[in-house]
Amino acid sequence: MNNNSPLLSLKNISKNFGAICALEDVSFDIFRGEVVALLGDNGAGKSTLVKIIAGGMAATHGQIFFEGRQVNFNSPAEAKSTGIETVYQDLSLCTNVDVVANFFMGRELVKRVCGIPVLNEREMYSVVEQALQSAGTAIPSLRTNVEHLSGGQRQAIELNRFVHWGGKLVLLDEPFAALGVEQTRRGLAMIRRIAAQGIGIVVITHIMSQAFQVADRMVVMRQGKIAGMVRCTDTSPDEVVRLITGDAV
Repeated sequence: MNNNSPLLSLKNISKNFGAICALEDVSFDIFRGEVVALLGDNGAGKSTLVKIIAGGMAATHGQIFFEGRQVNFNSPAEAKSTGIETVYQDLSLCTNVDVVANFFMGRELVKRVCGIPVLNEREMYSVVEQALQSAGTAIPSLRTNVEHLSGGQRQAIELNRFVHWGGKLVLLDEPFAALGVEQTRRGLAMIRRIAAQGIGIVVITHIMSQAFQVADRMVVMRQGKIAGMVRCTDTSPDEVVRLITGDAV
């Protein structure tokens, strides 16, 4: 795939629920290493669009291309196996086990001792330690159960796990809604570090200041349509608000 080609292309995505049109001819591209903020009021169509991208819902019309190939996901598992994943506010970590166990969930390393398969705990610990250090994520003890970690630390584990296992596009649904100021600052910095590794990132947020801090572009939705697509360096909060509300400039 050409590095200048889109990682993800949405072509005229529409979604109808009976007589209700939730999405109408939504088209835009996302590139490797790019952070795109998806903005819009409640009911604008953001959640529906994300579910379609992530395989949780089928579009009524339109096409999705990923790495230049047309895809039709029948489930989130299919999208995940291709390299697309959604990270929600409540995350998908198992809180009653430690960081290492969560990082390797379903991918545990095994060695044989006297012919008996056992977990290779030392190697797993080393892999997680290196992955988190490379990402600039500090967690005092990898043997701590996730339930005792902060929201920011949990988010860091999930995102770094995604990158380590070959993720290519991550959809972040209101990633900082439950975080404090310092945790949010670290989270924004982490998103930029992850994007720098060539990962495409979509951030769904209601907090415009965060979008301006972290995104390269903003895609604004209103009433199921694209109201505007702007580069963050070429626009202002006032202009984005006008796109969200539909007020004339």
